[in-house]
Amino acid sequence: MSFFDLYDLKKIENLDLLARKVVEGFIIGLHKSPFHGFSVEFVEHRLYNSGESTKNLDWKVYARSEKLFVKRYEEETNLRCQIVIDSSSSMFFPKDLKIKDLSINKFQYSALGAASLMNLLKRQRDAFGLSLFDSRLKIHTPNKSSSTHYKLLLSYLEKEIQESAIQQTGDIPAVLHQIADRVHKRSLIIIFSDFFDRNDNQEELFSALQHLNYKKHEVVVFHVMDQPLEMEFEFENRPHLFIDMETGEEVKLQSNELKSAYQKKVKDHQEKIIQKCLQYKIDYVPTNIRDGYHEVLRRYFVKRSKLSK
Repeated sequence: MSFFDLYDLKKIENLDLLARKVVEGFIIGLHKSPFHGFSVEFVEHRLYNSGESTKNLDWKVYARSEKLFVKRYEEETNLRCQIVIDSSSSMFFPKDLKIKDLSINKFQYSALGAASLMNLLKRQRDAFGLSLFDSRLKIHTPNKSSSTHYKLLLSYLEKEIQESAIQQTGDIPAVLHQIADRVHKRSLIIIFSDFFDRNDNQEELFSALQHLNYKKHEVVVFHVMDQPLEMEFEFENRPHLFIDMETGEEVKLQSNELKSAYQKKVKDHQEKIIQKCLQYKIDYVPTNIRDGYHEVLRRYFVKRSKLSK
């Protein structure tokens, strides 16, 4: 049974519930890993002092004991995280979710990954914001750590899942430049994108990544792909009608006639991004939507542990 069979993501209707399931499953594994002891929950309780904030009261303990206790956290950090998600039309591939029994598209995968990260950040009492873009920056929120803010950002993601943009191109470099200018304080920037851009200008993309680096942000790039179809081009050897989701352009061809050339071009594109990320000390993570979220959350913890030192 796969991760997606387990959580039944064919219809993402409650991101909060799914995110909590993802995070709780990950935390169980985390405590059995080398990260054991890295606090994702409170360390202990202390008695509540009259007049102080009730924000961290443990109501479950109160229900059992009828005494007020406050959760004490091992570390208080001021981490700020901006989660950036590409919502151009190519991110809604595959549009036909019956393809090879795949039950989730790239945007849905990214949205749940972002929701899970925000759930972790909220638990850690760190501030987080959300940016959604296609050819323009559609949503860009400030960093906050409240539950109200968390629910608001989930509503943006859920709305975007339902709307699924049609023939909407992306302009990744322009948007990343805007984000670099708008996020004034040093932050952790997490990007989910397939890096299919309308202009296919890698130099502009690299300039935008360098801009984030110049602003002293820590950056993690999740390169979101459907590995078998988009990287390996594993289509049946028969005539297919391929449609560009961002322009609507159509082309008919026999898949094996194009397979080798396609694989080389996509691989070259990926290798150039990898090299630039290494040059700018950006964490690059190839991300297959057919896998679960272990690596996404693990990479966040690795980065966060470094920033906490």
